[in-house]
Amino acid sequence: MSEPMRQSTLTCPGCGHSSIETMPTNACVYFHECTHCGLLLQPRPGDCCVFCSYGSVPCPPVQLQKPCCG
Repeated sequence: MSEPMRQSTLTCPGCGHSSIETMPTNACVYFHECTHCGLLLQPRPGDCCVFCSYGSVPCPPVQLQKPCCG
């Protein structure tokens, strides 16, 4: 199995601003503040983290088909 991608582009659902962020492999990111409009991003229902909800790439555990942040 290959290494998971560590970079994901988060896109704010409020203003559309995008930023490239590095995903941790050992923790979930439940909150992320948009650097453009200040909106506090939270995971959508059913998603484990902001990367799975608003990122171009899901979090590393999901990429490896493992339980995320459980």
